Amino acid sequence: MSAFRPGVLPSVIVLLLLPCLIGLGFWQLARAEEKRQLLALYQSRQLAAPIALSQLEQLADPAYRRVQLQGHFDEQHSLLLDNRMRDGRAGVEVLQPFYDQPSGLWLLVNRGWQAWPDRRVPPHFTTPSGPLQLSAWVYVALSGGLHLGAANSAQGWPRLVSEVQAKALWQQLGRGGFSHEIRLEPGPAALRTDWPVVAMGVEKHQGYAVQWFAMAAALFALFIYFGLHNARETRHATSHRPA
Repeated sequence: MSAFRPGVLPSVIVLLLLPCLIGLGFWQLARAEEKRQLLALYQSRQLAAPIALSQLEQLADPAYRRVQLQGHFDEQHSLLLDNRMRDGRAGVEVLQPFYDQPSGLWLLVNRGWQAWPDRRVPPHFTTPSGPLQLSAWVYVALSGGLHLGAANSAQGWPRLVSEVQAKALWQQLGRGGFSHEIRLEPGPAALRTDWPVVAMGVEKHQGYAVQWFAMAAALFALFIYFGLHNARETRHATSHRPA
């Protein structure tokens, strides 16, 4: 008599689920490594001196490069990026077009976070006037681009958005603009600028990987247990069968 009888249905379930659980664990480890490399790149580029926007356009990988800007804001076409939390408080991020005079390009500049405690009252912010010299850096989302989604042209300004596509904004305004978000460093015109570089850190991905692997191990252990248990029950029933 066989010492291991898991049954057809448990065997099928394990064959289907076990590779998925293990695959999800390795996927989380890969994401953790991707985030680790991204954070290392961010830290190294934050230590570099700012460059002019004309130099930035020549680079194949502009992510996290520091730039020096010189020009003025367009206070007439502000975007308020909704559902941004800081310290448990609701707010928005204020994005405004900025004209960089040396390069002749428009930039979508994220000035930072602004609290919005009462949604019945529009969030209040002011726009610096006159020529400005600003230090900032290029933000490129991990998934490969700015996911700030197309603004609804039927709305007024400032425009509350959940996501925006910068290229669509420049097309709507009839301007030549840079295709990535620019985030201000602390200084003139900056609001609260403590953005997380990644939404989920390396440690969380590693923790999720451990959970998936633990579920895979538990599933396999149960499969072995029930296979041995069923085999014992079968032997027991056979030994007590009347002759």
